[in-house]
Amino acid sequence: MTRWYTEKKKEHFYKEAKRTGYRARSAFKLQQIQVRFNLIPKNGIVVDLGAAPGGWSQVAKELVGEQGIVIGADLSSIQPLENVQFIQGDITQAETVERIKDLMSSRSADVVLSDMSPDISGCYSVDQARSAWLCECALHVVDQVLRPGGHFICKIFEGEDTKEFIEKVKHRFMVVKTFSPEASRKSSSEVYIIAKSFKKPYKNYGNSLEHTDERVYYIGADIS
Repeated sequence: MTRWYTEKKKEHFYKEAKRTGYRARSAFKLQQIQVRFNLIPKNGIVVDLGAAPGGWSQVAKELVGEQGIVIGADLSSIQPLENVQFIQGDITQAETVERIKDLMSSRSADVVLSDMSPDISGCYSVDQARSAWLCECALHVVDQVLRPGGHFICKIFEGEDTKEFIEKVKHRFMVVKTFSPEASRKSSSEVYIIAKSFKKPYKNYGNSLEHTDERVYYIGADIS
C-alpha cells in the first residue's frame, strides 16, 4: 500500500506540473514550504542555486511579483523564463558569486534557495556526502549574498553529515527547522532545512571555496 501510494502521489504531482506549466514537480515542494513558513516576500530578491530546470525559479517569481528579482544559477544551461535572470556557472567559484552580486545591483538577497542534488552514484553514503558538500557550497554563497534577517531553504540527504551541517546553519540563523513537503516521496531521504533570520556571519569565509574532492556536478531537479 505504501509503495502504491508513493507512486500515485509522484504521478499526481508530475501530472500537475505538466498541467500548470511548471518545469518540474519540485515546484510544489517550494509552494508547500512557502505555505508553511512564508519566507519569500513580495517584491523581494531571491537567489536560486542549482536552479535547473527552473521549477523553483518559476514559483519564486510568482511569489515576488513583477517588482521582485529572481536570479537562478546552475552549471547546466536553462531555458529562459520570463523575468528570471539565469547564470550558467559554478557556484563554488568567486566569479559566479560576483555575477550574482552584480545582478542584485549592490543589494542583498532576501532569500537563498538550494534544491541542489548530486549526480547519483548509487552508493548512498557517497551520495549523502556529496549532498552535504553541495549544502556547504550553498551556505558559502549565503554568507556572501544574503541580507541580515534573510532566510535560507536548503535540501540535504539525511545521513551522518546532516547534524554537523545543521549546527553550522544554527551559527548563522536565529531559527532552524527541518521539513518534509508532501510533494516529496515517502521513501525519499531528502529533508529541507528551513533557516530564518540570518545573523552576521561569525567567520569571514572570503570569496572562494577550497575543496580537494572531485568536482560534483549538481542539478536542481527531481531525483527523489
